Amino acid sequence: MPETSETATPSASAVPSPGLFLLGAVTNFFDTLGVGSFATTTAVLRLGRVMPDENIPGTLNVGHAIPTILEAVLFIIALGGMIDVPTIVTMVIAGGIGAWFGTSIVVHWPRRTIQRAMAIALVITAAFMALRMLTSLSLTEGTIGFTGIALAVAIVASLVIGSLTSLGIGNYAPTMAATYMLGMNQKAVFPIMAASASLILPAAALRFYKSGRFDKRTAVGLAMGGIPGVLLAVFVVKALPLDVVRWIVVGVLLYTAVTLWSSSRNAASVA
Repeated sequence: MPETSETATPSASAVPSPGLFLLGAVTNFFDTLGVGSFATTTAVLRLGRVMPDENIPGTLNVGHAIPTILEAVLFIIALGGMIDVPTIVTMVIAGGIGAWFGTSIVVHWPRRTIQRAMAIALVITAAFMALRMLTSLSLTEGTIGFTGIALAVAIVASLVIGSLTSLGIGNYAPTMAATYMLGMNQKAVFPIMAASASLILPAAALRFYKSGRFDKRTAVGLAMGGIPGVLLAVFVVKALPLDVVRWIVVGVLLYTAVTLWSSSRNAASVA
């Protein structure tokens, strides 16, 4: 028996609802402040049963690509003095390569496999977020660039993180954790995270777009709402005490991971 979707068939229209526009604005607002957008968007899309689970990774990559590119440009302009060119260039390229090849594999996976992979990815994201909050991150201490073995490790980490983007795991939390453990200060990593995402997401988005495994209406809403969300965070709010929000997101991630795994088991039992 073929696997069936737990969601209603999405509208063929590409015109997003106000709710999808708001979702794009809110998730990209918090993404710009360092919370990340993939995990929060995934939780909302699953809670609202907006689309089949197998279309969520593609929708995230296609929908959040343009706001993320805007983030990268603004961070590079604002923090240009804290950018080490060899570090950012090599890490960004590695992330893009990982996304391109990782997505080429995921687009062919069946629904149940994607559900379980997403569940594992969300747990990994929650772990990275918790590690980040439990570790004292410094805005001023640490290096702004890597050389030698540290740079090699950072490049490999970016390659792996880029490949995980195809499963709907954002690159912010794992990139922050990996670079900080290698000795980079928190402020210097923001341009790297944003620039990496600005290549990772379009690379993955192109694969998903060609495969058709995304919801067009939701992706348009995320993109349209995301742009003002980024601008509001950068030019108006700039900074917020977000630890409570991040712990809430960790809890939501773990809950969403459990529901995804449970759905995959239910699908297996009726197949």
